[in-house]
This record gives sequence, C-alpha cells and structure tokens, in this order.
Amino acid sequence: MYSPSDLENLRAASQLSPDNVLLRKLLADALLKTGRAAEAETEYRAALRLAPDDTALKLGLARAFQQNGKTDAALVVLEDLIQQNNAEAYLLSARLLLAQRQFAEARDHYQRACLLDDRLADPALEAELAVETDRIPLAAGPEETGEFRLESQKPTISFADVGGMDAVKEEIALKIIFPLKHPDLYKSYGKRTGGGILLYGPPGCGKTYLARATAGEISASFISVGLNDILDMWIGASERNLHDVFEQARRQAPCVLFFDEVDALGASRNDMRKTAGRTVINQFLDELDGVRHANDGVLVLAATNTPWYLDSAFRRPGRFDRLIFVAPPDASAREEILRLQLRELPAADVDVTAVARKTETFSGADLQAVVDRAVERKLLEAMKAGRPVPVTTADLLDAVKAHRPTVREWFSSAKNYALYANEAGQYEPVLSFMKTQKWL
Repeated sequence: MYSPSDLENLRAASQLSPDNVLLRKLLADALLKTGRAAEAETEYRAALRLAPDDTALKLGLARAFQQNGKTDAALVVLEDLIQQNNAEAYLLSARLLLAQRQFAEARDHYQRACLLDDRLADPALEAELAVETDRIPLAAGPEETGEFRLESQKPTISFADVGGMDAVKEEIALKIIFPLKHPDLYKSYGKRTGGGILLYGPPGCGKTYLARATAGEISASFISVGLNDILDMWIGASERNLHDVFEQARRQAPCVLFFDEVDALGASRNDMRKTAGRTVINQFLDELDGVRHANDGVLVLAATNTPWYLDSAFRRPGRFDRLIFVAPPDASAREEILRLQLRELPAADVDVTAVARKTETFSGADLQAVVDRAVERKLLEAMKAGRPVPVTTADLLDAVKAHRPTVREWFSSAKNYALYANEAGQYEPVLSFMKTQKWL
C-alpha cells in the first residue's frame, strides 16, 4: 500500500516531468489502489493524451470509471480493447456487466477472458455468474451441428428488367460489375474485386429488386440475408451464423451477398451498450474487412430505409464505402416501370406517358399498387364477360386517383438528417431531390 508521502513524491515527480507517461501511470495506479479514483481518472486521462493507444492506461481509466460508478463510460473505454481480444478487458467487462445485471453477456465475457488467459480465472466471480445465469442459454444448442447455410439463388433478371435508375446502375457497375468482367484492368490500378455498396432511400423504390438484378447481370449466386436469419438466442451463435454466411458466399464466388434492412443488424453500437448485439456488429465488421478471410469475388450489397441508424464504422473505406441514394423514379423511369408491369397483362394501348405524368413521387411499389388496383377492377368485368378484358389508360388513371403515394412520409423524416447530420455531404442527393420537388 502506498503511504501519503509516496503519493506526494510521485505527484511531485510527475509535475517536474509532465510529459513522462510512465510517471503519470505510476501516480494514477497508486491513486487508484488507495481509493482516490477521481484523482486517478484525471491522471489516466492526462497520460492518455500523451499515449492514446496505451492498453494499460485504457484499462486503468476503465477501472477508475468503475470505482467512480461510471459503468457505461468504462464499457465504452473497454470496447476497443475487447475488439483486440484483450483478456483483462473481457474480465473487467464481465464484472461491469454483472453489476448492470446483464448476466448472459457477463458470463460470455468471463468465459472469453479465461479462454484467452486461464490465469484470470476468478472462482468468486464464477460462482456469482453461475448462480445468476443458470437458466440462461450459454452456448450453441445440443442439436446444432454443421455449418449454418442460407438458400442460394441464380436470379434470371438483369438490369434490363429494372425500370430507370440509370445513374444508380452505372455506379453499381463501376464498383461491382466491371471489376469482375475486367479483373486485369482493375488489378493494374490496384483495385480488387469485391466491396460493399449501401443502397438507401424510401421503401418501395426497388432496392431489393436492384440487388437481385445485379447478381443476374453477372450470372452470380445471390444470397439474401435478413435479421431473423442471423440472430439466435444462444450466446455466440449469431456471430457464428454471420461468419458461416460469409464463408458460404466466399465458396460460391462470384456471389452477391445482400443484407436487407441492414440497420437492424448494424445499428449504432452507442445505442446498444448493454446488449449482446454489439458483438454481432463487431463480427459483421470483421467479415467485411476480410482480414482473416479474403473477400475477393464477394459483392456485398445492403439496403436500408434509415441509414442514419447504421453504425458509422460500416461506412469506412473497404466496407460500405459507397452510399447510393435510390430515389423515387422520375417520369421516364415511371413509364418504363409501367411498361414492365403491364407487359404480361391483357392491356389495351395504354398511354404510359399520361399515367406517368399523374404519378409524380410514386415509388415502384406505388405503381405496382396502381396496376394491381386496375387489374382487380378488370377481373370483375372479365368474370361477368367470361373472357379477359384489357386494362386501359382510364383504368390506370382511376386507380392513381384512389392511391396515395407512400414516399412523402419518409422524406419528412429524412429531411432533418439531411439538413443537420449531413456529414461529408452524404445525404446531399436527398436534399437535391427535395429541392427539385420544391419540398424545401
């Protein structure tokens, strides 16, 4: 134990040499051991300003936060160390999570700490965790064997089946399709095949359809991944499922791996400090980086209606570094979409230009709803006539009057993010669209 004079000597030495990281650490450690956690926190912070990547200082600051009752702050400090598989960070995190009654995650972190360094075993902590978690699933279920797999498809649609979106298709081609078709050319510029694109915009504008068409354009396998496909009640199983899906895509390369509503899997970690979802996000980032497993030929597409909820780490280079706004179709795109939707229906000489003019701000899904409504009306006539009755321009225009477009609500929410959280101009396309529509 340090005496008061020992502390004063360390403080004096630290003041004489304020840039000496070792002295500041010794003083901070001594203050922490003598129960003066607030002063220790100050010294650890000062030392970290001099050596921001020092692991021992980060652990010390986390312990000071723990003694000061700042549990959330301590967990944030430990996050980077846990990503580096630091055993002591896992152990301290287990204690903090237990204090917050996050029993399952606490035991998971304790087990990981012991696997990394068996000298960290703590019988007292182990006993406390065993009592609190005896009814919580802790590992993969006994029936779970073999690799987790999702259905893989070979889409028959291509960009020719996607109405409009020329600029979006061009960006996808540049990032994903051309590198596969011209690998030597891209290699000469130091570009590898693979990568990630995040499609965002109002619902019903064709993000999922576009992802399938991308796979069809290059005759690649297509794997669609949803939240319910990955998440599992067993600790560690969700991360394993995510890894297995990436492994499946790597074996089937070229393969388009599509994550629908990706914000559900990759929500900001700041919003889930107390949940096991953080470890799933870290696994997701690890798989995207392709450090341990090469992702050449794995084309990762993701779609979201709310990109502002996605953890910012997903938008770093090498991950979803291309953010593409999928806007409601313009007039020419609406004409093309209507032609595609009507091509296999009994239809008279429909004036799609006239219908397109009346459907400004309609999404692709809205246009499909209009066609469906017109078809339902003609079905009643066909049953009475005993033969197919063609859909006419008048039928479609009547259906337009009865349908309210769905995208306006999305833009009212997106407006605030585009105006006030527009880092690096990432939401500039949203503002441009709204200005064109005179909504700003």
